Amino acid sequence: MRFTDNLATRLYFEDRGSGPALLLVHGHPFDHTMWQPQIDRFSLTHRVIAPDLRGYGITPLGATGLTGVTDLGDFAEDLVALLDDLGIGQAVVAGLSMGGQIVMELHRRHPERVRGLVLADTFPAAETEEGKAARNAMADRLLAGGADAMREYADEVLDRMVAPYNTHAAPHVHRMMCATDPAGAAAALRGRAERPDYRESLTTVAVPALVVVGRDDTYTPVEDAEEMHALLPHSTLAVIERAAHLPNLERPEEFDSVLDSYLRSLVRLS
Repeated sequence: MRFTDNLATRLYFEDRGSGPALLLVHGHPFDHTMWQPQIDRFSLTHRVIAPDLRGYGITPLGATGLTGVTDLGDFAEDLVALLDDLGIGQAVVAGLSMGGQIVMELHRRHPERVRGLVLADTFPAAETEEGKAARNAMADRLLAGGADAMREYADEVLDRMVAPYNTHAAPHVHRMMCATDPAGAAAALRGRAERPDYRESLTTVAVPALVVVGRDDTYTPVEDAEEMHALLPHSTLAVIERAAHLPNLERPEEFDSVLDSYLRSLVRLS
């Protein structure tokens, strides 16, 4: 792991391989190892950058600790600063779940930095009032209960993150969730509660996009992926069978095949 300092925090990241840049943005409440199969596979053909986001993994919460809120713009600017520090002008930017929303925010702010857009198991709509209340209540619960509350939350949602029939992926996912800093998770929850609606901005995406979703994802069902696919001017939709919210871990071979085809198509367009 390497790190880079900015005004907000010390951002830790993995940097492997050479070639076109591929930036992998993890979801909540995980860390960069959520992408381990893809780091191993695509670092053979690409320069793969996989950070621990602010308040996740070994990246400290930093300046967010003063406010208790990390909005998607904070995450996006951290990533752009990372690309700047690495001398990377453009990257294919891939995000899953919360990571997908961060990727949408990064594109909205800095479209010139995005060579390609991969949106996995995510959705573009703003939060509902009911959703805002639920996210803030969960943030309160995690802050009050600390590590015990993170473990309880992990126990509660594991079968939705990873389909019950994908037992091979469950231990890693559970470990990541239990290891997450409750303050970091709470700050991100509060920030996501206030996120903008990205549906209009998706219609302006000029680069090719890939939309991926697990067939059995109940957090972001196939209908959400179909909506994004319809909004994006140049996109491909892939549904991964026998997977829930984390198809890259549940069905890595199938996920990697789809991502590989997409990345190869970008080379042909160059």
